[in-house]
Amino acid sequence: MKRQYPVSVSCEVLEVSTSGYFNWLRRQRQGSSRLGGRHSDEALLAYIRAIHAEVKGEYGAPRMHKELLARGIRVGKERVRKLMQQHGIKAKTKRKFVVTTDSGHNLPVAPDLVQRRFNPEVPNTLWAGDITYIGTDEGWLYLAIVIDLFSRQVVGWSLQPHMHASLVKDALAMAWWRRRPQPGLIFHSDRGSQYCSHELQGAMKDWGIRSSMSRKGNCWDNAPSESFWGHLKRACVHGRKFQTREQARQAVMDWIAFYNHRRLHSTLGYISPMQYEQRWYEAQRKKAA
Repeated sequence: MKRQYPVSVSCEVLEVSTSGYFNWLRRQRQGSSRLGGRHSDEALLAYIRAIHAEVKGEYGAPRMHKELLARGIRVGKERVRKLMQQHGIKAKTKRKFVVTTDSGHNLPVAPDLVQRRFNPEVPNTLWAGDITYIGTDEGWLYLAIVIDLFSRQVVGWSLQPHMHASLVKDALAMAWWRRRPQPGLIFHSDRGSQYCSHELQGAMKDWGIRSSMSRKGNCWDNAPSESFWGHLKRACVHGRKFQTREQARQAVMDWIAFYNHRRLHSTLGYISPMQYEQRWYEAQRKKAA
């Protein structure tokens, strides 16, 4: 059956969870390892197909290899690449960047305090935010996010059927209430009207957050946010049709949870944002002990 149907489909038909199937395969692997065995191509391909379905086709061979190792499956990188190539398993391709920023306004613009230095040494000192949109049969659904650039974790978000200033304010409010950063944190964004609005700038002043903005029309000045949009769109938007905004909302929320908790991030040494941050806090506790 594995030669004819994806593992995810087979599991659904047989009413078996994908995680349960993984656990069964892992037990089989552990048994064969004790006997000095080696994964057959068929067994390894089952792992790859199931992971590929789980991450919604986002992983190419390098990240797939890291994911297999993280799950305790010892295999060579070249073997993974060849198997994926032979069976047509590949990452979804990127799409052309589209500018959506409305910078044609007369509101005050903050200076660029970041200058493309996107790697702070501690959490909650540098955040970045941006807006994107998702099409549904009911109309557009707009998503604003706030990313802690230390761990690339999404710490705040808002989903609304409009692009008013409250969209970005709600996302930043979530991040502030969840993290309670010290005064002086920098929030970096583009110079869109929502981010320059008196509503958001007044709230940021109350929260002790400093505003930083990209240069006009330069998406690379907010590259981490643009990278996040690329991953999200490829994983859970492109190629899908949403009948309602609620369907799109649920898909986005599920993927953000996956991104924060499980997605391997190359910038972080192929661990998830939450793992990266947890390891940092553990290291700080050991230093203080």
